[in-house]
Amino acid sequence: MKYFFLSEGWTVSRVWASDGLWQITAWRRQPDIQKLNVCLVENNELLWLYRVEDAVLTVEVKPTTAALTDTSIGQVVLKRLITAEQVIERLGTAEAKCQLHNIQAFAQ
Repeated sequence: MKYFFLSEGWTVSRVWASDGLWQITAWRRQPDIQKLNVCLVENNELLWLYRVEDAVLTVEVKPTTAALTDTSIGQVVLKRLITAEQVIERLGTAEAKCQLHNIQAFAQ
């Protein structure tokens, strides 16, 4: 698995694998990209942790609202996805918070 942090208000757009742009018809499925319930707070900005499958090499992200597009970059391509060890290192050096949607799952 690979990981990346993404600012609140941004979403995944296009995805690339080793053979180029992810083709749903060729893979017969969407790429496995999951937003996790962990985020960092940096300069009052929430950075959410995402997990992606190993086949994913590059992820394009873009703002979800027009208001963000007017005040920031229109899109960004993430070429350096990080490992689990790098995520742990980053969490250890930042102000992190965890949002639990299903607390019973952790209480058992």
